[in-house]
Amino acid sequence: MIQRSIPITFEHRVVFTHGAFASTNHTLRDLLADAQGLEGPSKVLVLLDQGVAEGNPELAEQVRSYFTQHSDRATLVADPMILPGGEACKNDWSLVDKIWQAIEFHKICRHSYVIAIGGGAFLDLCGFGAATAHRGIRLVRMPTTSLSQGDGGVGVKNGVNYFGKKNWVGTFSVPFAIVNDLDFIHSLPERAARDGVIEAIKVALIRDKDFYEYLSRNGEELGRLEKSPMEMLIRRSAENHVDHIATSGDPFEYGSARPLDFGHWAAHKLEQISNFEVSHGEAVAIGMAIDLLYSVEIGLLPKETAGQILGLIETVGFTLWSDSLDTSERGKPILLAGLEEFREHLGGKLTITLVPGIGRKIEVHEMDEEAILRSLEALRTRARVRETASCQ
Repeated sequence: MIQRSIPITFEHRVVFTHGAFASTNHTLRDLLADAQGLEGPSKVLVLLDQGVAEGNPELAEQVRSYFTQHSDRATLVADPMILPGGEACKNDWSLVDKIWQAIEFHKICRHSYVIAIGGGAFLDLCGFGAATAHRGIRLVRMPTTSLSQGDGGVGVKNGVNYFGKKNWVGTFSVPFAIVNDLDFIHSLPERAARDGVIEAIKVALIRDKDFYEYLSRNGEELGRLEKSPMEMLIRRSAENHVDHIATSGDPFEYGSARPLDFGHWAAHKLEQISNFEVSHGEAVAIGMAIDLLYSVEIGLLPKETAGQILGLIETVGFTLWSDSLDTSERGKPILLAGLEEFREHLGGKLTITLVPGIGRKIEVHEMDEEAILRSLEALRTRARVRETASCQ
């Protein structure tokens, strides 16, 4: 047997800016200037989320103008390629093929760049296309939602849905860089802007008590999506997510634990049950609430602490119930199937992250079905009480 260790170091770059495609902003230009000793400018293929393009009708022209002005560093091989975004794009395999065709047609190589501009699902799609072409092309992610700027867009995972299951096909691939242009989050519809807030609360709960206290102090301002606290939230959330990826000892998830997915076993299933009418952020809020109340049921978390956290989640604008939770099969909520799907996705034994206190986490390898059902009923009751109070 021949056995050797192969140490590999990845640089995980996340930069924050405003107006990334303003002519005087050199953030992106300077990132692309690293051409590994090649002569001349690097080739760049830009992939643009259709929803982002429609919401920012001047963006495609700004991209063209930016690369014209900085053509000595990087050459745009074509106008930005506009593709559908949103969760539905991850269900359309033909979009992967279109990305591959564009990479082949424009002779994009491993010394070239793919820049993906869009929301989290769009970045998942484009990242998968870039990571599998030529065994990996340098990818620059430019997340445009609060959710992707503070969470998924700064990670190392790509994927598309298959067999009706979320992210069944995918890769782990560290992007060349992530550019968070904070101007994007201030032009989002309220519902989309709010989604990133819940992922910030999630990461604060499992690893950053000081951050949680900041979020708690500024809950009402965050509920109004005020600019300064939202930008602070994005920066700190991204830092926590990247720190976890870089320091957890398992960035490519070879083990069975995934602490950053606290609340997600239920969230992923709820999205599916609702045909994605419940957004990811809304589903995560409910999934976290279920797991927090479950922790109360099993004596892991004080009821008062859970109530405080649920109050913050509601203060920032989330409703902690969906009628899709009532969907059942053979007398049981379909939601419960999310546990086995979560275990299957990671492989090995079931590993669920729970919160015994703010800023702390533990892992459990089984969940009591009856306690989950009691948690759902407690959540239903809470939602009814709030609805009744709001009508009075």
